[in-house]
Amino acid sequence: MELKYNVLVVEDEKNIASFIRTVLEANSFNVIVAKNGGEAELMIKSHLPDIIILDLGLPDIDGMSIIKSVRQWSTVPIVVVSARTDENDKVEALDAGADDYVTKPFGTAELLARVRTALRHARNSESPLAGSDGKFVSGELTVDYDKRRVYIGGNDIHLTQNEYKIVSLLSKCAGKVLTYDNIMKQIWGPNFQSDNQILRVNMANIRRKMEEDPAEPKYIFTELGVGYRMIEAE
Repeated sequence: MELKYNVLVVEDEKNIASFIRTVLEANSFNVIVAKNGGEAELMIKSHLPDIIILDLGLPDIDGMSIIKSVRQWSTVPIVVVSARTDENDKVEALDAGADDYVTKPFGTAELLARVRTALRHARNSESPLAGSDGKFVSGELTVDYDKRRVYIGGNDIHLTQNEYKIVSLLSKCAGKVLTYDNIMKQIWGPNFQSDNQILRVNMANIRRKMEEDPAEPKYIFTELGVGYRMIEAE
């Protein structure tokens, strides 16, 4: 199963939103669209996209306030696409936390290049333990951030989207304990209200797929009452 990047497009102009969706879906991205700022704020917290493409000129909320709001709790890449060409607008958006600024109109190649670059920069900044080839390696375990795949001894471990996100998150903090709450907020969003049951179920499935003996794990360890820890990188 291919694990695709999830993109939230925040754009009130239907033809532009449709164009961006068509381009991205043709290049193996999952796309959801918000037509105003209110929808965007809800979708960001409920869907936790891998990247946001944001128009500043929304009908209800200025896109700049969305950037500032998101940056209070998330480092998700934000690529602004805007008809505003004034240099001050670009500087303000980038200073607020946007990763890139694309001026309308733009072409297919430019859009894809900006999106891929933002994702790559985010991966590199979040994954200091990854090698230059974008992989975390420890023993027979390999987490390939570009392909969004996990391998044990060269064999592809078929994880779901959330299972991959959990393994990827733990690998980016390898050797450190991540609390249950920390993991749940980063995987399911800051407003997620639940006990640890959904996380325990996902972790049981991950261990069943990754570990020779789930009762004696080699890769992901439980810190009782606290959280989980990934084996350190080689």
